[in-house]
Amino acid sequence: MAPIAIPIHPSIKEADTVQPKKDTLGLPEAARARLEKAGIDLSNGYPYRPAKPLYIDDVYKIRNEDRPFTDPGSRADPEKKALLSAAKEVKHLTAHIGTEIVGLQLKDLTDQQKDELGLLIAERSVVFFRDQDLSPQDQKKLGEYYGEIEVHPQVPTVPGLPGVTVLWPALQAQEFPANFRNPGGASRWHTDLVHERQPAGVTHLHNDTIPSIGGDTLWASGYSAYEKLSPDFRKIIDGKEAVYRSAHPYLDRDNLTAGPKFIERTHPLVRVHPATGWKALWVNRAMTLRIVGLDKAESDVILNYLYDVYEKNVDIQVRFKWTPRTSALWDNSRITIHNASWDYEGKEPRHGTRVTSLAEKPYFDAKAPTRRQALGLAGPEE
Repeated sequence: MAPIAIPIHPSIKEADTVQPKKDTLGLPEAARARLEKAGIDLSNGYPYRPAKPLYIDDVYKIRNEDRPFTDPGSRADPEKKALLSAAKEVKHLTAHIGTEIVGLQLKDLTDQQKDELGLLIAERSVVFFRDQDLSPQDQKKLGEYYGEIEVHPQVPTVPGLPGVTVLWPALQAQEFPANFRNPGGASRWHTDLVHERQPAGVTHLHNDTIPSIGGDTLWASGYSAYEKLSPDFRKIIDGKEAVYRSAHPYLDRDNLTAGPKFIERTHPLVRVHPATGWKALWVNRAMTLRIVGLDKAESDVILNYLYDVYEKNVDIQVRFKWTPRTSALWDNSRITIHNASWDYEGKEPRHGTRVTSLAEKPYFDAKAPTRRQALGLAGPEE
């Protein structure tokens, strides 16, 4: 008989819910070396697994109040001189999205450079740094600079560091087996934490271990997806709200026979980034349920078209080839969707740690420009 899951209230401390699990997968050597160098205690197993909450009302209570937030990018020098002048090279990977900074260590950035990096991420959507000497503690400290760290109630984390989650496809495959026809990991277009009252801002993934072939990650620009729409179509969706759901389901304490339910939040379908002031399309196929005020058939037609615009226009996407000890920092929930390729099929290890900083409550401003309008790139039909 399977053990009975015990509901855990969010107020219970992490130490009270620890469920040690010995390392039976074989932690990749590069990951182990990084963790041991950082002084992470692996003696009780890796990773740390919090006891999963059972009831949906407990999860709603975790972060259910408005919290103050100021985007660091909004106070940055628009020219980003402190950051860019210190780099050996700045490489824009595509016209619309993706920049690589060469020659800087994230752990050594000054506050001024962190502000300017925040603005660069807001403008370019995702910024990459290779050859990083970065401990999980360094990663968490940087994340705290960009906002409140998201501590997930059930995702595996680095022992002793709540908020530093572990991305290890081999671990996930133990619970959700993957194959060529049904890839594992995050192999679908999505964005994270859209169900939060104040969803994700900057997410920082550091991969210490990557396969020799494959394992790329793709990002698409929400600014550009919105700009792909005709001005008349934009008028249809501007100001509309949609319902977004969580990735994980929970039980209704008052109606156990109803089956698992997802956390749901209502947010604008088009939102404005506080650091740039630009409009972005804010949908993703995995977690956007419906447009408020429309019949299901109407909502499905519009949403499916918007998903296609986001996912199928390769000119607004970037595909990044990882190397060991590389960091990607992207504006996760606000202006991008992403997709992790599982073309290596689990034949080689992939391991990384991730920190997500929560941002503002999503908002829409009808007077806000598109990115192309703000940069003087828009033609007369835009």
